[in-house]
Amino acid sequence: MNQVCFRFYEELNDYLPKELHKVWFECRFELGTSVGEKIQSLGIPLDDIDLILVNQQSKRFDYLMQDGDRISVYPEFELFDLSGISQLREKPLRNTRFICDVHLGRLCKYLRMLGLDTLYSNRYTTKEMVNFSRQEKRILLSRSYQLIRHKEVTHAYWIRSAEPLEQLSDLIRKLDLSGLANPLTRCLNCNDRIVTVEKQEILHRLQAMTAKYYTEFFKCAACDQIYWKGSHYENMLEFIYRHLEKDLPVKSLTHETDPDNS
Repeated sequence: MNQVCFRFYEELNDYLPKELHKVWFECRFELGTSVGEKIQSLGIPLDDIDLILVNQQSKRFDYLMQDGDRISVYPEFELFDLSGISQLREKPLRNTRFICDVHLGRLCKYLRMLGLDTLYSNRYTTKEMVNFSRQEKRILLSRSYQLIRHKEVTHAYWIRSAEPLEQLSDLIRKLDLSGLANPLTRCLNCNDRIVTVEKQEILHRLQAMTAKYYTEFFKCAACDQIYWKGSHYENMLEFIYRHLEKDLPVKSLTHETDPDNS
């Protein structure tokens, strides 16, 4: 008899015995059995399912299971755009938000540059990161495979590369982030939204040359950081277009620092 491993996420666990909640478990099957048939045999309605990953690849309900497959099954997805990876649903269902572990500070900055809601602190404990991920419906990004497999984590992605630009490219490709990006709309320091501010309101905070040559200014709604289209603005635009896989209209925001500086 052939065997696969299943793991079901979030409310799909309500259909399973308690001992099978949020853990990998083995199931036997006969060759020629589709993944949809097997899921239904476990008492889970197919209408409640939004994504099936078999060995980390999206599959349809009619996929014929193979011995040794590892199958992750998700409900209506809460965290990222599945339109480019799911073979079950045509449109994304909810919002995309992240939390990065202590080793991913540069990646966090890049994601914020793309306008993606991303939490990071080098003071977060494992418990705090897991809680943020669960309570705020955030994808936990981590270099630690052990953290990704934490029993309380429901949505996570294992960052394999140690190189920040490779990390970013992998995420954009695997999670289809290009269509979700809203570049230069978040503060790189604190993740909050950036809003337009009148020049006169912050004139006393500007250096003389900045006040002389620039007229359009922005500030973070939370930490009050000031932004403008300074000398590095074009560099940031080039950086964004280079790493997104399709052209996007860049909305009016600014930055005063080099995107490759930590």
